[in-house]
Amino acid sequence: MKIVDSHFHVWRQADLPWLMGPMQPRIFGPYEPLRRDYPMAEYLADIAGQGVVKAVYVQANWPPEQAEAEARWIEDLGRQTGWPHATVAYADMTVPDARPALDRLARNPRLRGIRQQFHWHQNPAYRFAADPDLCDDPTVRQNCARLADYGLSFDLQVFAGQMASAARLARAAPRTTFVLQHAGMLEDLGAAGRAAWDAGMDVLADCPNVVVKLSGFGTFVHRVDPDLIGWLWRETLARFGPDRCLWGSNFPIEKLWTDYPTLLAAHGAAADALPAPARQAIFHDTASRVYRL
Repeated sequence: MKIVDSHFHVWRQADLPWLMGPMQPRIFGPYEPLRRDYPMAEYLADIAGQGVVKAVYVQANWPPEQAEAEARWIEDLGRQTGWPHATVAYADMTVPDARPALDRLARNPRLRGIRQQFHWHQNPAYRFAADPDLCDDPTVRQNCARLADYGLSFDLQVFAGQMASAARLARAAPRTTFVLQHAGMLEDLGAAGRAAWDAGMDVLADCPNVVVKLSGFGTFVHRVDPDLIGWLWRETLARFGPDRCLWGSNFPIEKLWTDYPTLLAAHGAAADALPAPARQAIFHDTASRVYRL
């Protein structure tokens, strides 16, 4: 089966302030092995023999003022190597009008979407956004709605407690496709945490312009957990169906605790019981449609 990896990064350490200087707490734990360049050649070596035919680069948190430089760098890599096939870049959705930045980013032919991480948590180590309620901000809603005029999606990164407001954002921008990162980032595996995630996913599933990325499931457990992967697949597919689900590796973050074949095999096992058309949708067709590959 041909596979589209809908979520990966490459980077140069010098461009990423979070990799420089003293170690700071990160959502995925200690990251000393990542404090180095992760070039396209290494990513291609990691995916070799795994059936990956296309890949989507998702912004890697360069300083915001360098977002356009990041997109240009990825565009240059694409011309040089043939990879990636699409880019999700950063743009600030909180400014009064994001269109000037979008106009500049749109000069990159591989641009397919925008990501600004909205996830906020009471635990500061899990917190990225300064405000938990960005999805309810009228300016954010207006800018996300404008993405549809550019043919761009929005990679939506929120926790369970923010999913109701994320659904309101999706309903306020019905022409924009929202790609829920890492299936909603389930960080509390206890009964209360799963119940909150269940409720939030139900609300998001009612928004036809929301699709879900099955990725990043090792973020909070720091390992490949087949039982957790299988549970998240079943629960997500029951709500969204295969035509609204797509797979991504989240490499090289997941490389902290696994290799690409092991990660892909665990997700492949979760898909074993599905009919072939459903597997084709999740591993290839949905990403191809959403990111116009």
